[in-house]
Amino acid sequence: MCTQAAGLAFWKHPSSEQFGQFSVWCDSVTSSYSSKASDSAMFIPPTTNSSVHRLTHCRNCLMILCLWTSTILCMWKFLENGSQKQKFQPPIPRPVSTVELRRHIQTNSSPTISMFDLGISHEDMGISYDEWESLQKALDWPSPDKDITQLNLSTSPVHSTFSIEGLNGSYKVGEKIHVTITARDHNNNLKPYGGDFFQAKLYNSKLKASVFGEVVDHRNGTYTVDLLLPWKGQAQVFVRLVHSSEVVQILEKYLESSFPRSHYNGYFEGPGPKGNRISEVVQCNLKWGPNGSWIKGNCCCEYKNVKTGTVWQCERPKTLTCDKLVHHSRGSLENPLNPFEKKLFTKKLTNVALTGDTKIINVLPNTTDIGSKERCRSGLTTPVPAGFFLQDVWKSLVCNTKRFSPPETGNCLKNKIVYLMGDSTTRQWFEHLERKVPGLKRMDLHTPRTGGPLMAVELKNNIIVHWQPHGVPLRFSKMLITDLHYISNDIDEIAGGRHAVIVFTIFAHLVFHPLTFYVHEVAKIRQAVVALLSRAPDTTVIIKSGNTAGLKDIFQSDWYALQLNTVMREMFRDINGVIYFDVWQMTSCHYLPENIHPGPVIIANEIDMLLSYICPN
Repeated sequence: MCTQAAGLAFWKHPSSEQFGQFSVWCDSVTSSYSSKASDSAMFIPPTTNSSVHRLTHCRNCLMILCLWTSTILCMWKFLENGSQKQKFQPPIPRPVSTVELRRHIQTNSSPTISMFDLGISHEDMGISYDEWESLQKALDWPSPDKDITQLNLSTSPVHSTFSIEGLNGSYKVGEKIHVTITARDHNNNLKPYGGDFFQAKLYNSKLKASVFGEVVDHRNGTYTVDLLLPWKGQAQVFVRLVHSSEVVQILEKYLESSFPRSHYNGYFEGPGPKGNRISEVVQCNLKWGPNGSWIKGNCCCEYKNVKTGTVWQCERPKTLTCDKLVHHSRGSLENPLNPFEKKLFTKKLTNVALTGDTKIINVLPNTTDIGSKERCRSGLTTPVPAGFFLQDVWKSLVCNTKRFSPPETGNCLKNKIVYLMGDSTTRQWFEHLERKVPGLKRMDLHTPRTGGPLMAVELKNNIIVHWQPHGVPLRFSKMLITDLHYISNDIDEIAGGRHAVIVFTIFAHLVFHPLTFYVHEVAKIRQAVVALLSRAPDTTVIIKSGNTAGLKDIFQSDWYALQLNTVMREMFRDINGVIYFDVWQMTSCHYLPENIHPGPVIIANEIDMLLSYICPN
């Protein structure tokens, strides 16, 4: 519109200088237009030089200017509005086929295929760009500064050592000791870079005591650990090399890639051509990325969850239609390692104890109690260490926990509905409560005893306990596909309230798939949890972290679980009302052999932690 202040001022009261300048401009414009629009009176140049005619002429010309200006402004506004409505889309990456991916990985060239190579954006994962950048910083892990092609240049558990700095004759409970780890290669040369995956603890076998220590990487071949002395008596330091930095570099490559290390089976059942019931078994897998990472055979039946957006693919059966998928089970594992990489993963180089100071540390009693007196609740930070074992009892340094007898457990869970979600490690919690709560009986839901879903009730105190496995991908034995639910969807179906306790974990079955997909899953769970706490703030929501496992290979390395724990912790850091259980520290320092399913002693302590939050002191 021609409503600019300057235009109106000229139209009403032109100055002599403006009049002269505009008249010259107008002559040139109208001359140009007259040749193109001679039939229009507006564009006929003046035939007289009188002031009246010149004023009329210039006013006509100003009308041209106004129309021209308003057209430009309208077009600009239209384009501006259009650009606001359409979000910026990055260039579409070139799709990476499975064949290319295998060829890339087998060459042992260290560059990883990033999320952008796979066509994954932070929007696909359900998070903001800033949050993705923050996650990248939290997940940052040093790696070799060059490709390692010789085994003798990798970290050696034989030549790497640890030492206690400035060891005193005695200490008091609550003090710390400082440990230095020095990484060396098989030629006994100091490693010039970091990235090794060490774990450290303090322990006393007779006292059944242990405490976790966090290893700090100085990125130059040296590492340090500050170990708390939380019990009186004697203690020793234990350090192990779980994986060399060279192995971690390989693990990181596959965690960021979509190489199908795990396969799954889909069981289709339905009427055949002759009317008889037939069944067909095909391979299935996750579809993640613009074209998916798993495409083979007569592709494909696709099953997209409307709420989460997760797409599951199965090879198309030869006879039956896609809607006849009935059962799901784990399939084969596919090892992507080349011969050199397999040498780096050998048992003699994996999860090996280091030689170092074996001196006995004497710890004297202290008048100050190091245990936490804080009431167990949400919003508490998890320190390192988060607690310690003494006589096989976990002493939390987060909050004031206690041991619960069977009757106390029943009283604590009175009028509660406990929803346990995730994998077989939360099923262990279900089974423990089943044994511990007096009168709690499992209902026959006609489901697999280990596959679930499971439900137990105790009528006298009105206690209900559910266990539900999470959705695919899941490496379970054969079970109904309809019994596999995404955690976020299940949380959306819970009303919540003071009587509701929700516990979930998701790590063991996700280590086979890209980290970006895990971020996507956690983002959906977070969205559901935020909505739940908005409608029912009194709901108890607990996240159980991943634990260490017995396997230290390309399929289920503890390093994978550590990365997933970092993602879960960071993405829920600022969510009020959520409790984070760091069971990683418990399983990492306990004397029992590590297992994906922790031993009964550890599970009992985890349950006491759970009850301490439900019924705090």
